[in-house]
Amino acid sequence: MTLHKKEEIIKKKFHLLKNWEEKYEYLIDLGKKLPKKSDEFRSDEKLIHGCQSKVWLNAELKGSRIFFDADGDALLPRGMAALMIRVYSGLYPFEIIYSNANFIYEIGFQTFLSPIRANGMLLFLKKIKFYAIAFNAKISIGLNGRI
Repeated sequence: MTLHKKEEIIKKKFHLLKNWEEKYEYLIDLGKKLPKKSDEFRSDEKLIHGCQSKVWLNAELKGSRIFFDADGDALLPRGMAALMIRVYSGLYPFEIIYSNANFIYEIGFQTFLSPIRANGMLLFLKKIKFYAIAFNAKISIGLNGRI
């Protein structure tokens, strides 16, 4: 599925939710569905620094697509991470690099998330783009695998 299609699905879902309470409930439900990871997964190199809660992100290149996995120590950030990996996992690095992530603003995160939580979302996106740039470079020079 393309990035645009994934973003449209997420935007439609959030537009159906009537208020910020329902949006929080949806994110918390996504967080509950994200499998809890081992202590080994929760390494400092995977930690998103600057977030209010602890959130970890891992990326793996399979073929020429990036697949993400995440965990968090609180349900709301876990849900935010789950949402982001739904959107970006399985894409080509260049799709992520050139994405504008306008869907984050279009679903209204800046209006119902606290400034600290919204900043955490942007830090998560920054780390996703970092992985995409690194994997794109690996693909360009003919290497495969993990970063």
